[in-house]
Amino acid sequence: MAHIRFSPAEFDALEAAAGVAGMTVSAFVRSLSMEGAGVRPFLGEGDFAVLGLLADGMRAIGGNLNQIARAINTGKVPAEGEVAGSIKDAHCVATTIATELAEMTRRAGALRRGENG
Repeated sequence: MAHIRFSPAEFDALEAAAGVAGMTVSAFVRSLSMEGAGVRPFLGEGDFAVLGLLADGMRAIGGNLNQIARAINTGKVPAEGEVAGSIKDAHCVATTIATELAEMTRRAGALRRGENG
């Protein structure tokens, strides 16, 4: 058993968050504490692998955009479609990251509530 002190405003926010998660305050705090301590991590190995691949893709796109910016700064004109293609690639990866994070959050919330993720 652990005793934790919260200000009235903090406790109100905690109650609201627990309610949104469909949990009691005790279960909510316990779940978050276990995740924060790494006992029951929020992200699994598969999640880290997916995020790693997406981060690699974003780094590669960032490198391309930096090369385009350098070329423009030296007065060179990038090949037709190069800028638009890199921006489109960045948008696709960013959208995929947002989708993956939303799914990971949903899955973690379901696991926190004892549901099948």
